[in-house]
Amino acid sequence: MSAGRRVGRCFYVRIRAFMSLATGTRLGAYEIVAPIGAGGMGEVYRARDTRLNRDVAIKVLPALFARDPDRRARLEQEARAAAALSAPGIVAVHDIGTQAIAGQPVMFVVMELLEGESLRARLDSAAIPPRKAAEYAAQIAAALAAAHGRGIVHRDLKPENLFLTKDGRLKILDFGLAKATPLAMAGGSVATGVVDTAAGTVLGTVGYMAPEQVRGEPADERSDIFALGATLYEMLTRQRAFSRATGAETMAAILNEDPPEMAPDLIAAVPGALQAILSRCLEKRADDRFHSAHDLALALQAAATGRASTSVERAVATRSSFRTNAVIGLAGVAVGVTIALVAMWIPRRTAGGPAVASLRQLTEAPGAEIDPDISPDGHQVLYASAASGSLDLYLAADARST
Repeated sequence: MSAGRRVGRCFYVRIRAFMSLATGTRLGAYEIVAPIGAGGMGEVYRARDTRLNRDVAIKVLPALFARDPDRRARLEQEARAAAALSAPGIVAVHDIGTQAIAGQPVMFVVMELLEGESLRARLDSAAIPPRKAAEYAAQIAAALAAAHGRGIVHRDLKPENLFLTKDGRLKILDFGLAKATPLAMAGGSVATGVVDTAAGTVLGTVGYMAPEQVRGEPADERSDIFALGATLYEMLTRQRAFSRATGAETMAAILNEDPPEMAPDLIAAVPGALQAILSRCLEKRADDRFHSAHDLALALQAAATGRASTSVERAVATRSSFRTNAVIGLAGVAVGVTIALVAMWIPRRTAGGPAVASLRQLTEAPGAEIDPDISPDGHQVLYASAASGSLDLYLAADARST
């Protein structure tokens, strides 16, 4: 393996045959050491920060596009969007600058240098166990929550833009297509003049775009949640959720089809809670997905640790309506799958008193009643029910309850 390819595993995976900057080239206080990789928005190099005596990564706008105002604006947007965020799951941006080399302007962004591999490389090399996939997805969701909290929507989340460090942390890379929402503009976290998208323009990566992006509609936080769902599906199955022979067919599948069913052995291995989360992330209607990356992160953390939460907070977090496939997934993690299990009021003893009644009928509607919590005195039970097609909370009491 060549030295260049070994270095390439430190940040990106794909290596272009020809790089623009030679070793030793100076960009301000930064000295180019070696090429790392390239993407649609620029070339990445390993460099040395001569002022702080540290290694960094430098992303350079390709010389071919250096005079393109739109691409220059997008590079600035990426730097400002990432620099506005301070979160463990987002690559840190240290500096931005412009310098003339051989009479040509060169724009560059200086970032932290990461050691590890992209999530794409990880998926290409081996399967990811379900609980580890849930853990990784929770880290991504937490990073998205930080971005969304500052009014920034990524719009291009995919395995190539996710980096797995040697210590097991996932970081989001490449905010080149990031969109500053009115919240960010009002709060000043992203400078005015950032590139936005005209109505009807399709931006993103085919296969990970949400249906609204495919239709050219505005993307918001829930669009990133859809992309995270597609990435989670790929982590679980090592197959793309929406992959067809052509881009047009793939976009049609995003709009009209569900991802392929998991293999039976995989269904048995993936916790029901994680299946339910995945279904909800991939809803066609944005309103039917998780409404915030924060709520999604909490749900994924619970799935990753195997906790069967019975708290009111968990039931409320999953209150929003969603389609039948997500309801079925939630039933898979239910304490009781049939009404009979919820109808069994567990005997409890009050202080110095007899056990309360058991086998008391609580509901009559068919469906899964899940996650029951019984009051300390044994007279009341709080539970969730998916019988109506959306998850609702109910409180039932026996005749002795006041």
